Amino acid sequence: MTDSTINEPKSMTADEAAEFAEQVFEVARQGDAVMLNRLLEKGLPANLRNHKGDTLLMLASYYGHQDAVQVLLDHKADPEIRNDNGQSPIAGAAFKGDLAVVRLLVESGADVEGASVDGRTALMMAAMFNRTEIVDYLIEQGANPHARDAKGVSALGAAQAMGAAETAAQLSRLGV
Repeated sequence: MTDSTINEPKSMTADEAAEFAEQVFEVARQGDAVMLNRLLEKGLPANLRNHKGDTLLMLASYYGHQDAVQVLLDHKADPEIRNDNGQSPIAGAAFKGDLAVVRLLVESGADVEGASVDGRTALMMAAMFNRTEIVDYLIEQGANPHARDAKGVSALGAAQAMGAAETAAQLSRLGV
């Protein structure tokens, strides 16, 4: 999206509006913080959702774009909005292993215990994929290492099931 495309026509057809929305979500995926800021200042809703229920914040968080995440949070994007699969931005960032984005989300009010519909927490996601620094940080922030998902699996059990030896050992040392 270039500067010229942010001056969208005053009256759009449904197809033009859909194309514009898709471009906006691509801006979040690509992490273009400057463009996001411009769009948000022009009135773009910070909690805009796509056809999968992903917010701009979810996409920027998942793809590890710290500056874009900060811009969205500055414009009051809600870090607790889940997508249609019940996934939160913090879980996406934990899955991808982006500690800086996880920190930003927590500092902006994301619930470290916020679970998806299947009961998985960001801590469980971090543990499953050997994200040791994120595991430490989330526990420091109050994440419950004893929490269990809908199937009764804890962060330690998730790490063991995924063969994530480092986080399994880390959680075992904590007596989890």
